[in-house]
Amino acid sequence: MAEAILKVEDINVYYGSIHAIKGVSFEVYEREIVTLIGANGAGKSTTLNTISRLLNPRTGSISFLGQNLAKVPPHKVVERGLAQVPEGRRVFLQMTTQENLEMGAYTQSANGAAEINKDLEMVFELFPRLKERRKQVAGTLSGGEQQMLAMGRALMSRPKLLMLDEPSMGLAPILVEQIFEIIENLHKNGATILLVEQNAQMALSIASRGYVLETGKIVTTGTGKELLASPAIKKAYLGG
Repeated sequence: MAEAILKVEDINVYYGSIHAIKGVSFEVYEREIVTLIGANGAGKSTTLNTISRLLNPRTGSISFLGQNLAKVPPHKVVERGLAQVPEGRRVFLQMTTQENLEMGAYTQSANGAAEINKDLEMVFELFPRLKERRKQVAGTLSGGEQQMLAMGRALMSRPKLLMLDEPSMGLAPILVEQIFEIIENLHKNGATILLVEQNAQMALSIASRGYVLETGKIVTTGTGKELLASPAIKKAYLGG
């Protein structure tokens, strides 16, 4: 089997004396959608923030494209091709839609304006609503539009791995379906995605593989289909 592009090995993360992540290990291979599911407080977002180097593991290692990230600052992680769409979107509210997207392209500035414009058109094709709102201030966009903008901004960095943290949070059901369709389309076009999501049903229905986190530990793993069919998962996370 090919080498994993992301390898998380036995990481332990603490908030002060609180042991938040307890010996978590998993891998993501090229062109997969891998999802981390679990209840609130299970450690899903903490895991992503540790991969992004926003948090430091006390022990364990994280390698991306064969390189250890231990000493790599967060902005350099992005330059290496790892982009995170944070929980809560965190777009630049005073900037226009287009300015937000251009901020996402800072790692590509050496490519020149023509290449960045090509990426902009790619994002506008994927999210036609953003094209309509390109001159609108981001703070006036709806929650769904801001989520599309956060995803588009991450795509402007041409990531080799896209990490999505709770993309459906706070959205109406019809928008949740739309966001998941977009994630599936990205995957069909070759994207590798690590997805953290409370909506386990939706996440597992599109995932190649899934890991279930409980109180900072991985307790179950399997393909998306296997986990969807598991009685224990149905009972705990799918309302079955």
